[in-house]
Amino acid sequence: MSILEMKVPSPGESITEVEIATWLVNDGDYVEKDQPIAEVDSDKATLELPAEQSGIITLKAEEGDVVQVGQVVCLIDMDAAKPEGAAPAAPKQEEAPKAAEPAKTEAPKPAAPVAAPQTYASGAPSPAAKKILDEKGIDASQVAGQGRDGRITKTDAELAAVPAMGGNSLTATGSRASTTTKLSVLRRKIASRLVSVKNETAMLTTFNEVDMSEIFRLRKQYKEEFAQKHGVGLGFMSFFTKAVTRALKLYPDVNASIDGDFKINYDFCDISIAVSGPKGLMVPVLRNAENMSFKGVEANIKDLAVKVRDGKITVDEMTGGTFTITNGGTFGSMLSTPIINPPQSAILGMHNIIQRPVAVDGQVVIRPMMYVAMSYDHRIIDGKESVGFLVAVKEGIDNPVEILMGGDERRGLEL
Repeated sequence: MSILEMKVPSPGESITEVEIATWLVNDGDYVEKDQPIAEVDSDKATLELPAEQSGIITLKAEEGDVVQVGQVVCLIDMDAAKPEGAAPAAPKQEEAPKAAEPAKTEAPKPAAPVAAPQTYASGAPSPAAKKILDEKGIDASQVAGQGRDGRITKTDAELAAVPAMGGNSLTATGSRASTTTKLSVLRRKIASRLVSVKNETAMLTTFNEVDMSEIFRLRKQYKEEFAQKHGVGLGFMSFFTKAVTRALKLYPDVNASIDGDFKINYDFCDISIAVSGPKGLMVPVLRNAENMSFKGVEANIKDLAVKVRDGKITVDEMTGGTFTITNGGTFGSMLSTPIINPPQSAILGMHNIIQRPVAVDGQVVIRPMMYVAMSYDHRIIDGKESVGFLVAVKEGIDNPVEILMGGDERRGLEL
């Protein structure tokens, strides 16, 4: 018998453990080589684990288990013959009666305590709860216990006392259920990093507003021609990415990070773009975005966004950014203070676009306006630089043809 031990491969540098998020196959299934058999969560991404050979699989880890890189998580019997179409059904039929047996033994149990369903819950009250119930003259058997094993907590007793004190009885009978779910490795890592940013950086946020009128005009005028020629839509992110890379060249300390007592300045602009996916917010990176055209930015963002939503993004595609752009406006956010994505030193937050009255050349006009926010690490970025950077971004958005396209909009869009 040839047995293959499948070990957890290294998802990337510095990652030592992963969590089995979901098994995509059952114990005893026949799997094909390269077939995805599991999804594993690291502290950076969710990755698929493909079968290394064909055969019958035996699982050696449970969903939710944290396993070390290099640890055996399943065995594959490579000598096992592939079952024919009807063969897999037999074991399931044999297991069915076994699954039914516990139900028969458990059936009499709820029938015995007939009185139990007539009360809200069973379980003894805690000492604090008992004191409240005794003081109010409330029968403990008529109180819904939300504690462990139906135990009546102090809060349960206080709610039950509301009607006794002349309050609304609905207050005590409404659902107070709760669900406890273990956070994934990725979510736990995100939480840890966000807390560390708040504690370890001198983070401040500066705000401004941008006029989206020209971008609206360009998109309306050229979106169909742009899509037909380049195969991607002309979105807002390409304008903001181009405006950011220009501003980073003007204010290089915004495109820097701290390493101990040293500041590292980067000659390139690797822009992290926040993308919402099934596992939460991911930040894939546009490498050398300063050299990308509008078409290049849109095509790369589309490709990375699809990978995030399909769970196929790699660790390498999400590491090494020098600046982040996040767009809370897609969810309706009017204004926020984004948190820096370490080890970066700044992040730009976009928000929703609202038609608002503004003064232009002494006249009140209605314009599509957006608030923008930049959070930055004050340890290496001064207020003057942060404000200047955001003003430079505003210049690019307010006047994209002159600032971002060299005065020729068709040439800038490669049309």
